[in-house]
Amino acid sequence: MLPLVALVGRPNVGKSTIFNALTRTRDALVHDQPGVTRDRNYGVCRLDEERPFIVVDTGGIAGDEEGLAGATARQARAAAGEADLVLFVVDGREGASSLDDEILAWLRKLARPTVLVINKIDGTDEETVRSEFARYGFSDVVALSAAHRQGIDELLEEVGARLPEEGAGELLDTDPARVRIAFVGRPNVGKSTLVNRLLGEERMIASEVPGTTRDSIAVDMDRDGRQYRLIDTAGLRRRGKVEEAVEKFSAFKTLQAIEQCQVAVLMLDAGEGVTDQDATILGAILDAGRALVVAINKWDGQSDYQRAQAEDLLSRKLGFVSWAEAVRISALHGSGMRELFQAIHRAHASATHEFSTSEVNQALEIAYETNPPPSIRGHVSKLRYVHPGGANPPTFIVHGTRLKVLPESYKRYLENFFRKRFKLVGTPVRFIFREGANPYEGKKNTLSERQVARKRRLMRHVKGK
Repeated sequence: MLPLVALVGRPNVGKSTIFNALTRTRDALVHDQPGVTRDRNYGVCRLDEERPFIVVDTGGIAGDEEGLAGATARQARAAAGEADLVLFVVDGREGASSLDDEILAWLRKLARPTVLVINKIDGTDEETVRSEFARYGFSDVVALSAAHRQGIDELLEEVGARLPEEGAGELLDTDPARVRIAFVGRPNVGKSTLVNRLLGEERMIASEVPGTTRDSIAVDMDRDGRQYRLIDTAGLRRRGKVEEAVEKFSAFKTLQAIEQCQVAVLMLDAGEGVTDQDATILGAILDAGRALVVAINKWDGQSDYQRAQAEDLLSRKLGFVSWAEAVRISALHGSGMRELFQAIHRAHASATHEFSTSEVNQALEIAYETNPPPSIRGHVSKLRYVHPGGANPPTFIVHGTRLKVLPESYKRYLENFFRKRFKLVGTPVRFIFREGANPYEGKKNTLSERQVARKRRLMRHVKGK
C-alpha cells in the first residue's frame, strides 16, 4: 500500500496542473475555467524513485452543497478523508478568500496532516504572497508555479518528509489479465450510474445534467473471481454542438479510452433509441477494432409497446453489427448486470483468442472448397494460405494471387465463415489480403561475356544453314 496524497482546494487554483506535474502525465484535464475537474482522479508520482506515492486530484469545493457542486465537494471530501497527507492548494495571485477560509476550517476538523501549497506565484512577489497566507498558521508552506514547474522539487521534498512508509493508497493493477472495459455513449445515458452500481459506491458523480462527467476515470474492480478495470468516460456529443475547449479535451480522452480498452460497452437510452450520434460513437469503436457489447439502459422504465418499438429500431439500425450482443439493463436498479458481464466475457474471450496457423488454414480450405471465389472478367482469385495476424481484433492475413479482384461479398463470406467456425461473438474480425510477389519481377537476365560469345556462334551457325 503506497501513501496517498490528496489535492484539495477551491475551483481553478491549479490542482490538476499540480497533479499532471507530479505524475508526469496529462491525465487530468486542465483549463482556465472553474469546475473542470469533478470526479476523483488517481495517479502515481514516481519523481522520487525511492518514495513513490499515489496522488488524487479532486474537483474544486465551491461552497455549494446542492447539485453538481455538492456532488463534487463530496468527492473531494472522500479523497481527503482517505488520504495520508492533504495538499491544501490556494491561488497566490488572487490571495486568500472566504471560500479558502471555509475549506481550511473543514480541513482542521478532519485532522489530517496538511501542507499549504500556494500556486501561481509567477509574476508576484513571493514574500508578499506568503505573508497574506501567514494568518492560516501553517508551519509547512510551499510556494510554486505548477504551470512553469517552479517549486515542484520543493513540494516533493516536503511531501517526502511528511509521508508514512505505508499508506492507504492502492496502485492500479498492471496485471494484463485484468479486463479493461470502457463505458461510452452520449451524455446522460447512465454511464456513471452504471459504474457506481457495479462498484457499489458513489465513485463517479451521476446527475441528470448532461455532460456531468468531464474526464475518463479508471477504477479497478474484482467480481466473481475475475479482475476488471472499469473506465467511465465523458459523453460524446455531435461535433457541431461541441464549443468549449474543455469538451473537446473530454472527447479526446473518451476516444483515447476506446483505443486503450479491450471491450467497449456502448450505452444506449431505451427511451431514445439509436440516434445518429450513437452511430458515430459506434463507428469510433469499430475503427479502433475493439470488442463491443451494446447495453440498452433504462429498460425497466419502458412499456411493452415502447420495448417492441425499441427492439425494431435496434434490429434495423444495428443490423450491420449483428455479431455484437445487446443486453437490456437498468443501471439505476441493477437489473441485467449478470447478463452484461456474461456478454463482456464472451466478447473479450473472442477478441483475445490466439489461433494456430494450422486451424485457420483448415478453415480457409473448407471455406474455399465450399464456395470458391467467382470469376471476375475471366480472372479467378486464388487463396493459397492464411496465418494469424494478431488479436483484439482477431486478424487473419490471407496470401494468394489476383486478390485485388476479390469481391467484397466474398470477403464478407470469409468473415462470416470464420465467425461461425470459431464461435466468435462480440468482436470485429479483420482480413488482410496480400498477393504473392513475383520473384523475377524487375529483374533482367544479364549474360556473361562467355555466354554472349556462345550465343553469337550459335546465331552464325543458324544463319549459315
